[in-house]
Parts: sequence; C-alpha cells; structure tokens
Amino acid sequence: MSKKRKITLFSILSLAFIFICVAGWWVFSSVNELSHAKKTKEESRFNQFEEKPEYKPPEWTGSERVNVLLMGGDDRGLKKGEVARSDSMLIASFDPVTKKIHLFSVLRDTHVKIPGFKDNRVNAAITLGGPELAMKTIGDLTGLDIQYYVYVDFQGFIKLVDALGGVDFYVEKDMKYSDAADKHLFDIDLKKGQQHLNGDKALQYVRFRHDKLSDFTRTERQRDFLKAVASKMKSGWNLIKLPDILSDVIPYVETNMSTGDMLKLGTLGYKSHQAGSAQIPPMELVTDEKVNGSAMLGIRDRDALKGYVQEELNKDDSLETPSPSPSSSGNSSTK
Repeated sequence: MSKKRKITLFSILSLAFIFICVAGWWVFSSVNELSHAKKTKEESRFNQFEEKPEYKPPEWTGSERVNVLLMGGDDRGLKKGEVARSDSMLIASFDPVTKKIHLFSVLRDTHVKIPGFKDNRVNAAITLGGPELAMKTIGDLTGLDIQYYVYVDFQGFIKLVDALGGVDFYVEKDMKYSDAADKHLFDIDLKKGQQHLNGDKALQYVRFRHDKLSDFTRTERQRDFLKAVASKMKSGWNLIKLPDILSDVIPYVETNMSTGDMLKLGTLGYKSHQAGSAQIPPMELVTDEKVNGSAMLGIRDRDALKGYVQEELNKDDSLETPSPSPSSSGNSSTK
C-alpha cells in the first residue's frame, strides 16, 4: 500500500473515530439530562398527592397511539405544598403507524367530571389530585388514553425558547396588557408583524387573552406557536445543541416518562409530521353555564365531543387539496 493511500485511510478512520466519539458523547449527554426530568417523590412539586390505582395511566407499548398531556402552570407566589391550576393544557397525539401528530388545546374553564371530586373546571384537576388525576379527567372527557404528562412552569417555557435562539413568528395584532398585581413583571407589549420572539416575548404571546374570544383565540395561538417551536427543534443545529437545550430546560420540567420513553417518543416525533390541531370542546358544542355563581363552559353533548376528537384524528391538514381539473367539468364526446 502506498504512503499516500495509508495517509488517506488513516484520515478517514480518524474522522470516523471522532464522529463515533462525538455521537456517543451526544447520546450520553442527552440521556443524562433527560433522566433528570422524571423527579423523585421528594423532588416533585406534586409529592403531596398519593398515587391511586384508579388514576394510573395506561402503558404504551410503542405500537398504538400515544397521547401526551402538556400542562403549563404559573407557580409564582405559591406557598409550599400548593399547586397552581394548569394555565394551559394541550394534548399531543402521536400515531406510530401513520406518523401523524395532532394537537388539541383544552379550554381551561370547561366544566367537567373529576373522578372522586365534585364537578369543576378542568384546570382544577391537577390541584385536587396531581397530574395523574388531570390525565384521567381529560382522558375521560376526550375518550383518549393519555399515557404521559409533561408539566412546565413559566420559567421553563422562557428557557426553552431562549435555548433555541428565539423563534421567528408572525404576531397577528398589537397586544398590550398591564397588571400591577404582578409588579409589572409579566406585562404584555407586542407589535403586529413578523417578529423574532425571545423567551419573554414568546410567553407574552401565548399568555395574551384580552380580546373578544378570550381563551378561544389564546389556545389557537398556543397551538400555532407550539408547532413553530417543534419545527425549530427539528433543525440540524438545535439537534446538535440538544444536550445544552435540555440542560437549560429540564430543571423546570416534570414528567412521568422514563428516559427510554422520552427517547422512543422523541424518535417517533422526529419521523412524524404535524397533521392538524383543534380546540376542545369545539365552538359548536360549547354552552355557557353558571355553577355556584361562577361562569364555566358547558358541553352540549359529551358523546359528540368524543366523536369530534376521532374525526379530527382521521384528518391530515398537511395534504394539499388537489385543484379541480378544467376538463372535469362540462361534457366530452368520443368518436
């Protein structure tokens, strides 16, 4: 073998070795960070709640649909042992067969049956029995088996967006709101137009609900922004930075997923596409209710709601609707 070929072969083997080392470090670092998301009983913010067999989520084997309840909460000003109502609730539904992902946002004022407790707003379930009761309550409402939850507070959301380097997003209108009760720490001031949103600005966008339809439009904005975040997470550079991103975010995240579950679900998510998003309950099934003097959102037909969820899961908004052919209309003659 010539000296030149030996040098070339050595260079290729050296690069391959470096690549394997870097890939190994990346996997190890990612797994190491992910392992901190599942908190011990002592570490958990939900440690005051007892695990009950009737709330235990179903197991995911990897071949059937998997549903993850994403919850955001405002932990500011809470005393030890207190749990905030879930300010935002979204279901991410993954189909391993069709590789479709659907997002459902749950209106927080929806009047629901909470197992073991009096009927209440859906966002109260987490304060009464922790995340597993919230999963059970929303699962009963939608007809979906919800296997996992991910809970993040305001700071975790800010850290995630900042770790991604911000997100380019179109803000559909001017948004302004001021609240002295927060000492103006979470005031909202956004201008209409294409924006590069850092963590603080992104939180302002997804929290804003001071318009005519309040939570209805807010949940739609949250779904749209979450899709933008997911898209940026898939970019090559952010995949390389994943250990650093996880390091910034994990301290503010809590989940019932094991490290293996997260890796399996992450792989599925990367291979899947966003097929649609919807609100629960949809406008046509919403009624206004007064419960003990409090305004809540009632549901006209609970079975119809479950049917609506299944209809949405069968859709794929990513597919283009073919334009009608000019020759498809009118008569044609043959000889």
